[in-house]
Amino acid sequence: MAWYGPPARPYPDSPSPVTGFDVAKDIKAPFLGLYGETDQSPTPADARKLGDLLKQHNQNVEIVVYPGAGHGFFADYRPSYNATAAADAWKRCLAHFDKWLKA
Repeated sequence: MAWYGPPARPYPDSPSPVTGFDVAKDIKAPFLGLYGETDQSPTPADARKLGDLLKQHNQNVEIVVYPGAGHGFFADYRPSYNATAAADAWKRCLAHFDKWLKA
C-alpha cells in the first residue's frame, strides 16, 4: 500500500540507484496506491507508470489518482488536505486491509 511516495526517486539507502519502477516486478503482494492529481512528488504520470509496471507481474493492483488533490491530501493539518479524497482513500485503505489481511 502506498500513500504518495515518489516511485521515480532512487531509494537513499540503496547501495545502487534503485527506484520503485525498478522493483515493481518483484512486488507480488496486493498493492493499493493512493495519489493526488496535482501532486508533483510523485506526478500522476509516475503513479500510473508504477501501476502499469506492477500489473505486468501482479494481478492485484489498484492505483487511484484523486482529481484536484495534491501532495498530502490526507493530512488534515495541512493546507493541501482534501476531505473528499481523504474520505475515499481511508475507505479504500480499510477495504484493502480487510480483504487481504483479515485472519
